[in-house]
Amino acid sequence: MSSPHTYREAGVDIGLEARAISALLQNLSFRRKGAYPMMGRVGHFAGLIDFGDLALALTVDGVGTKMLVADRLQDWSTVGIDCMAMNVNDLYVMNMEPVAFVDYIATDRLSVEQMAQIGRGLNEGARQANVNIVGGETATLKGLVNGLDLAGTCLGVQSKESVITGEKIRPGDLVVGLPSSGIHSNGLSLARRVVESNDAWEETLPSGTTIGRELLVPTRIYHEVLTLTTETEVHGMCHVTGGGLLNFSRLTSYGFEFTDPLPPQEIFSWIQDHGGVETDEMYRTFNMGMGFACIVPEGAQDPVLERVEGSRVVGHVTARPGIRLLGEEVR
Repeated sequence: MSSPHTYREAGVDIGLEARAISALLQNLSFRRKGAYPMMGRVGHFAGLIDFGDLALALTVDGVGTKMLVADRLQDWSTVGIDCMAMNVNDLYVMNMEPVAFVDYIATDRLSVEQMAQIGRGLNEGARQANVNIVGGETATLKGLVNGLDLAGTCLGVQSKESVITGEKIRPGDLVVGLPSSGIHSNGLSLARRVVESNDAWEETLPSGTTIGRELLVPTRIYHEVLTLTTETEVHGMCHVTGGGLLNFSRLTSYGFEFTDPLPPQEIFSWIQDHGGVETDEMYRTFNMGMGFACIVPEGAQDPVLERVEGSRVVGHVTARPGIRLLGEEVR
């Protein structure tokens, strides 16, 4: 076994990121005067804009170092799905319907074949999410960029009364976990470090898939939650991205107790076993099999469980702040 690995040692310090983002936000004090003001606070999964009877929402996100996995396999055909998913899933958290998307590609050199593959993935992501891709920007930045970075921005819309911010979350509410498709687009810096230290890109998992291929499985797009919110009462939702279970602290000051987590896919067991990664580190880095969650009042969980295959009640909201997994604090 290789020496123990952490997300921080792999180059991503969640604590430092939080402090850096806080420093940035402290200097973003200007607010637009006149019509179309902001709704709510900066720092949620999406930013809201008052648009009369409607609320608009904007998100921005990217594929991150999953692009390096695509480079390693010379296969960029699905990273566009990841880019779309990372944006629309953040909109779904607030029950916003994604309607328009723009991409941003920064590269040190252009490849026609690479761009064609990225385009096919973006188009498939748009199909799954029912979104118009209305434009984008491609910048060749040799000397500034090494490789290719793919990101995007998405616009969502919803009636004001249907926006879900998490403000209705109360102690006793249930957390229903929705399965992920795998590693999604977070924690790849740590995952790649473990794979490279074990020279395991072509190693085969019990399912028959290679490690490299499993890391490239695209992020699930949770479009079904827009229907769920019309079928049952939902107090909040969470997109489980970088930071793992810590993402739930973005929703409310109440705490969360996870007593029956979803089973992680085999790639997570492999990373933990071959990287010597502690369990709490796994759950504050990866989605660990749960890519999205709905927080519902007790008695409102059945429509979610019936519509989303593999979903289950994984925990509940507590009056005591903090995130706990099987009784242990996740920090």
